[in-house]
This record gives sequence, C-alpha cells and structure tokens, in this order.
Amino acid sequence: MLGISDIKKGKTVVLDAQPFLVMSADFMRKQKGRPVVRSVLKNVKTGQSKEHTFMQSDKVEEADIEREKYQFLYEQNDDWIFMNPVSYEQIILDEEEVGAATKFLLEGQDVELMMFDGQAITVDLPIKIDRKVIVAPPGIKGDTSTNVMKEVEIEGRAKVKAPLFIKEGDVIRIDTRTGEYVEKA
Repeated sequence: MLGISDIKKGKTVVLDAQPFLVMSADFMRKQKGRPVVRSVLKNVKTGQSKEHTFMQSDKVEEADIEREKYQFLYEQNDDWIFMNPVSYEQIILDEEEVGAATKFLLEGQDVELMMFDGQAITVDLPIKIDRKVIVAPPGIKGDTSTNVMKEVEIEGRAKVKAPLFIKEGDVIRIDTRTGEYVEKA
C-alpha cells in the first residue's frame, strides 16, 4: 500500500479497481490544514485523465502492471489476434482494447502488451516506426514558401501528412504517439 508520500509521477496505482498512471503529483500543505497530494491520473485502460486529491490518511494499492512481448498475427471481424513468441499462446483483443495502435499494426509486427490482473489492457507500439508509402499524390512546384505537407497513405492503410518530396515507394518514419511524420528513413 502506498501512502501520500509515495505517490509520485510515473507510479501506477489502483483506484476504483482500475489501473491509473500518475501524470503529476503536487504535495500541498496549507497553514493549519492537513497535507494533501493533488494529482492528475490517467486511466491505463481507457486513456482518460482525471484529477484526484489524496488525503493524509489515504492508502492506495500499487498496480501490478506487466509488459509482455507479443507478435501481432492478424485482424478478423474487429478482433485483433496476438501471439506470445515463447509459449505460442494467443490472445484476442477487440478494437477498443487495441486503441490507436490499429492504424499502425502490420502482420508479424512485435509489440508489447500491458497486462493487469492477467488480462491484456493496452497495446504499446515502438515510439517510432518505419512504413512504406503506398499512395502519394504528386507535389505541386512553386508552393514551397512555407512548410507544405500532403496526405500520403502508408502500409496498414493509415493516412499521414508528409512533405511534398515524399513519393510512392519511399520509406518514412512515423511517431506512433502523435501519428505524425518524423523523417525519411
């Protein structure tokens, strides 16, 4: 159990039977009042944030979150099938559990699954991934006074804004947290 002095940024706690990541924690003590910790918590399952104030007498349980390596196999009827490369155990996740990672998953790709109480709750992709450009409209010359971007389609059918010089067949690097173009690979 964690007391208020143990609640710090980066810790994962269980609140209302849900795992939360502590995004910020500010220790406050008023003149004659009791000390409190005002925090911003992000639900690991849903991604929603909320503010919570921990009182001096509050005790919270630290969430036991494990990260396990899995391989994405395929998608079938809005179910996403992953396999543990060591035990060959397969896990089926729905589109809500996979979340924003659906745009960037390719068959055979290695990912990390976050496990809470023996169940997969989210899919973690590498921060930067390389993808081949499938469809890229031609860039218009002369429109280069500012940082002009065009929409290209990459493997996995995701659409990303990229600079005008990117052509079909180019491999580009994408930030999976924001879905933005980073550089040409």
